[in-house]
Amino acid sequence: MKFVSTNRNSSPAGFFDAMRRGLAPDGGLYMPVPIPEIDFSRWLTGDSQNIDFTELAAEMARPYLEEELDSEHLVRIVKDAFNFPVELKEVEDGLLILELFHGPTLAFKDFGARFMARLFSDKAMETGEKITILVATSGDTGSAVANGFYDVNGVEVCVLYPKGKVSRLQEMQMATLGGNIRAIEVEGVFDDCQRLVKEAMMDPNLRDKIQLSSANSINIARLIPQSFYYAYASLLLHQSGREAPVFSVPSGNFGNLTGGLIAHRMGMPAAGFIAATNRNRVVPEFLQGGEYRIRKSVPTISNAMDVGDPSNYSRIRYLFGESDEAIRLGIKGYWFPDDETRDAIADLYKRTGYLMCPHTATGYLAAKSYRTEHEIESPMVVLGTAHPAKFRDVIEPVTEEPVKLPERLQSCLSGTKKTTEMKPDYSDFKDILLQQG
Repeated sequence: MKFVSTNRNSSPAGFFDAMRRGLAPDGGLYMPVPIPEIDFSRWLTGDSQNIDFTELAAEMARPYLEEELDSEHLVRIVKDAFNFPVELKEVEDGLLILELFHGPTLAFKDFGARFMARLFSDKAMETGEKITILVATSGDTGSAVANGFYDVNGVEVCVLYPKGKVSRLQEMQMATLGGNIRAIEVEGVFDDCQRLVKEAMMDPNLRDKIQLSSANSINIARLIPQSFYYAYASLLLHQSGREAPVFSVPSGNFGNLTGGLIAHRMGMPAAGFIAATNRNRVVPEFLQGGEYRIRKSVPTISNAMDVGDPSNYSRIRYLFGESDEAIRLGIKGYWFPDDETRDAIADLYKRTGYLMCPHTATGYLAAKSYRTEHEIESPMVVLGTAHPAKFRDVIEPVTEEPVKLPERLQSCLSGTKKTTEMKPDYSDFKDILLQQG
């Protein structure tokens, strides 16, 4: 399996080379060529009780890694990485939430971060090299990566996040670890953090001195695991006698949606895809017929989606042959302001007792809007991206009830914050990396 750059000006790379580089030399993002097709027939014709998520994940990962990692080793990595449940819950007739927040940091980012960390750990032990992982985060990515890579030999991690623009729980999950994890507060917005990471990744002078990679969804090793749970949900629904679903995806940097599109290209049954965002609506405006206009991100209550220049949009364009028309046919887009998000959280909780985080709530709103506009009978699957307890400051005023905090979140709140503060200046960031390296 080879991976090519979305900019098409770099030589193809194998999986582990693409993972180590993060970005291709020409600044593009790696994509598999060709996207492998999977025979899902044994799950499509079997008993729904027999679907094992780790077995499915290993089957979907195998074509990407079979030339570089033996099958038995891959299965061990998958079982260790995904040692937590994936749950599909119907909250309204025909509307289901795929709960992806049962991992260690209670966010869907655990899937990609844990899979990637185990692959990096293997390579570090095999080669004896030291590598520095860079990650920009607007919320849950940082905590998932920090916890996934914590205490991994041969790996140092720098997590950049916008100061004052992530929840306290998100911050403490990544800023209290210490050890090989360095948390950096940037006086700016997520796009500043992402720009600093990209500049470092493309700086040949820096890369001559230290080995760098990225753990954002720009990294193909973070992206591929995000295809597995789409197939799991689709196959569960099929085996229960239901039609292929429409997936509604809370979207920020658009890696999660790209994972679903890849799963569909691999042969997963799906009736459609929806991109749901907050006021950072660059992609939904384009999908609704407007201009694709990058802009500075604005803060919202669904902070992990506060992205004004989503990196993975280049992968979406690649998948659809750079055709605006094809993209708009393949993906529908909706965006919602904070007041509508709060109302959705309160309404669903009052009617059903089900509690959503603000990000999941945007996906829920988009699914409802899509169903109303298109009058379809297909089940709607909303990706539940984070545990509601991570956003108590938003949810408790809405429901007027306390949100119980899981023990693993309580423990991180009692830790000591260890961070470095900096302005969004690349020369300062480069100095930090050289000192750490």
